[in-house]
Amino acid sequence: MPSKKIIKRRIVSVSSTRQIMKAMDMVAASKLQKMKMRLVAARPLFEETNRIIDAFKNCEDTAENVFVKPREVKSTAYVVISSNRGLCGSYNISISLKALTHMNERKNEHVLAIGAKGSDFLRRRGKNILQLYKGMSENALYTDAEDIGKELIRLYESGKVDEVYVAYTHFDSVMTYTPCVIKVLPIGNGPPVSQSGGDMHYEPDAEAFLNHAVPSYLSSFIYGAMLESSSCEQASRMISMNAATKNASEIIDNLTLMYNRKRQADITQEINEIVSGASVSTSI
Repeated sequence: MPSKKIIKRRIVSVSSTRQIMKAMDMVAASKLQKMKMRLVAARPLFEETNRIIDAFKNCEDTAENVFVKPREVKSTAYVVISSNRGLCGSYNISISLKALTHMNERKNEHVLAIGAKGSDFLRRRGKNILQLYKGMSENALYTDAEDIGKELIRLYESGKVDEVYVAYTHFDSVMTYTPCVIKVLPIGNGPPVSQSGGDMHYEPDAEAFLNHAVPSYLSSFIYGAMLESSSCEQASRMISMNAATKNASEIIDNLTLMYNRKRQADITQEINEIVSGASVSTSI
């Protein structure tokens, strides 16, 4: 059994670590509440933009539009959203593995990585990291999403990529979140129908409206995905730090018990030595 000095030193060390973990738990909880408020506020824009774009998936008037018509896939672009920091459980590895599995089914991928963890994971596995955005994972801004959307439009219109996917983590609740990979370009899906985007009427025409709407659609989708992922990151970090705090408390309890047993054993030994010494003196 270690000495009392060593055990006491370990108790102090684990106590300091527990304080750090508890502080990180509280910070993550605070950030999660703020991020959830932003997510709830942004979801109507995200959902309405998707609804508008969905109307063009089976629209005959825009079937030949560059953003609708499928191409022969020779290269694929991915936006992969992870975090810059660790200590958030399985959050980073889950989305990184999901994106990697999807990429292995494609060829000639180009990755725009939001967050260093996902970028490092994919780079070590030989994936082409076209661009790394490090300052966006925890502080998602719509202007950042616009910049990424413009870059995707440039890559797609130039023919450098033929498909675009966004890999992010969908926030279901504090305890559950789902990594997913969603195709955003081209938007075509299903046989064309005669209606021009359903019952909607567009000025000057459906194709001009679509060309104007697609950049906004990409920006809002990426922004929504960033908010979803940030909420998942903070939730995962909060849960991980809470679990670490509880584990540290259990370790301290076990060390305290060990310290008390060692202290009791030392006292018992001292008493035995005194008694033995007294017995020897009496016999002499």
